[in-house]
Amino acid sequence: MKKSIIIIILILLIDQISKIYVKTHFHLGESVHVFGWEKFQILFTQNRGMAWGVELGGRTGKFLLTLFRLVAIGAIGYWLRDIIRSGKRGVLLVAVSMIFAGALGNIIDSMFYGLIFDDPQHGIAKLFSPHPYDSFMHGKVVDMLYFPLWQGILPDWIPIWGGRHFTFFNAIFNVADSAITIGIFLLLLFNKKAFAKNETPEEATAPDFFRLNEEKVFPDDWENI
Repeated sequence: MKKSIIIIILILLIDQISKIYVKTHFHLGESVHVFGWEKFQILFTQNRGMAWGVELGGRTGKFLLTLFRLVAIGAIGYWLRDIIRSGKRGVLLVAVSMIFAGALGNIIDSMFYGLIFDDPQHGIAKLFSPHPYDSFMHGKVVDMLYFPLWQGILPDWIPIWGGRHFTFFNAIFNVADSAITIGIFLLLLFNKKAFAKNETPEEATAPDFFRLNEEKVFPDDWENI
């Protein structure tokens, strides 16, 4: 229980502090190189929809997407509560806690950022502005982590994309996205360990107990028949 709470609080704090800092210090589209390394940038963008910028039908679609996220995080929260109550520990608890925290971090953006920030299109956004850029459930998710590991023109012999400018790993994401991705990766990597059945000491020793009795008792019984 304590481990799960610590993981969730830490991820939420880092996620929200980084988003609020970027929104209140960067112009939209502004970027800086981290430690002078051009392969790691802080680039301020806003995501109106799902991952990779996919959107759903305007304002109604945005509202339905936020509503779906709320239902999804409710299901994840119920799963996490079940894990805690069952006494399971280790990778499953850590992974689901990270997924829950990441989902909650992005939902905070979607639900409240439209109410507490003004529009960064006209300059650096202000927190608790008297002129919010949108309404409840219509906020935009803040993304800022950018790792353009390679950029260049692809060779002409490559089908479809040959001769075009290409950026390897052009996704722009945030701390919440990272937590979700790492949590899912842990579940996939340690699938057997994460979903192993918890056995009581009695259940764990039962097969050996009966096996010993079978070897000792049943031969004598068969001789007496």
